[in-house]
Amino acid sequence: MKKTMTRSYVLIILAIALVLGGCAQNNSSGNGQQSLNTEQTNPGSNTTGAGASSTGVKLTVATVNNPDMVIMQNMTAEFEKETGIEVEFVVLPENDLRKKVTEDVALGAGVFDIVTIGNYDTPIWAANGWIEQLTPYFDKMSQEERDAYDVNDIFEMVRSALTYEDNLYALPFYAESSMLYYNIEMLEQAGVTMPENPSWEEVAEIAKKVKAEHNVPGIVLRGLPGWGEIMAPLNTVINAFGGRWYDMEWNAQLNSPETVEAVEFYVNLIKEAGQPGAFSTGFTEALTLMSTGKAAMWYDATVAAGFLNNPESSQVAGKIGYVMAPKQAKDNTGWLWSWNLAIESASKHKEEAMKFITWATSKQYIEQVGETEGWGVAPSGTRASTYANPKYQEAAPFSDIVLKSLETVDFDSPTVEPIPYSGIQFLAIPEFQQLGTEVSQEIAAALSGQKTVQEAMEIAQQKAEAIAVSGGYKK
Repeated sequence: MKKTMTRSYVLIILAIALVLGGCAQNNSSGNGQQSLNTEQTNPGSNTTGAGASSTGVKLTVATVNNPDMVIMQNMTAEFEKETGIEVEFVVLPENDLRKKVTEDVALGAGVFDIVTIGNYDTPIWAANGWIEQLTPYFDKMSQEERDAYDVNDIFEMVRSALTYEDNLYALPFYAESSMLYYNIEMLEQAGVTMPENPSWEEVAEIAKKVKAEHNVPGIVLRGLPGWGEIMAPLNTVINAFGGRWYDMEWNAQLNSPETVEAVEFYVNLIKEAGQPGAFSTGFTEALTLMSTGKAAMWYDATVAAGFLNNPESSQVAGKIGYVMAPKQAKDNTGWLWSWNLAIESASKHKEEAMKFITWATSKQYIEQVGETEGWGVAPSGTRASTYANPKYQEAAPFSDIVLKSLETVDFDSPTVEPIPYSGIQFLAIPEFQQLGTEVSQEIAAALSGQKTVQEAMEIAQQKAEAIAVSGGYKK
């Protein structure tokens, strides 16, 4: 079984939370979705497994402030009305959320009943006993309630990333992969055609031609340091080129020919055909460039598709094409991230918390969001029924690409050669927050010209090797 934690995990994770605060940027995606300003209404709701009234119980939910979660807050009034359960939301930026929630679960304080966590955290926290196993709660449901919720409707790969020792520990609110966006008009004017399933080499050639034709970035890629910023897309490129972080004996592989080639390709692509000042470009900055028509291509999270296709938020709506994550030595290299709802083990209201998280992640909830807020903003990436819905398909012309991306990701074996860890754009070990950020800083230094890629990766190799030893992974 792939290792996910170390014997000194509590001290490590508390130190990481306090010092790094999550390491990813507040407006990132790939380990969290960008926060956008949207106006929401207060529609009704359906409860799944609500059962009898629980009047007098108050649940505290820690969550991030992004559009999907804002909609959830606005819809909660009807859940409260139907169940008698009061729900209070503590809404925080992603970095602050990770810090406060990590402190709470590590200390067993039980300040929060329900926490919003990523698929990176879920198996690690489950192994440490910080969040509740959900299988017993499903077992207590009536058959009618289980059928209504329909766990099997949740994509298998999304469920798998939230599973530890064959038990589900969180329910997905939305999920994403990654894909390549391109401006159809810009490519046509440059006389180039996007292949159905492009390689990274083909993408690089297109980017250079379009930049020469339009004098705009041929492609935008993240360069901002952070395990959830530059390392998110870059790790999928490393996987595509046949690289990996460790071999099966936990020997670091960051200075291997395949990994160095991937990083050199990424850095050179930005320098030759990308945006200036890339080392300060995160998800938000890249989205702005693409949505304002100031870039020809962008490789990033599938969750951005709805924004780019919305004429109220994008100047290029209707002009964007979509293809899956580029291939190289390996195909199907898109990442997998999800925001999920979990119940703290220290919660005093676990039964009521289960009612809420099954309501907020149900088919009925998604249907209500689609009908009241618009299908383009319905929670995506979690359920097969969403992608089979004609209304969603009409509102989301990119849905087939996103669906294929989600169906083909391999969370446990994303590399050409075998690996001892799980994860695509991250490693599912607690030390990766720190390690990934430190490695990203070395790569950013190479991107800014302070050192060569080879020099950066030699330092990264030493850091990765030290973690393998200090974490007890390498025997």
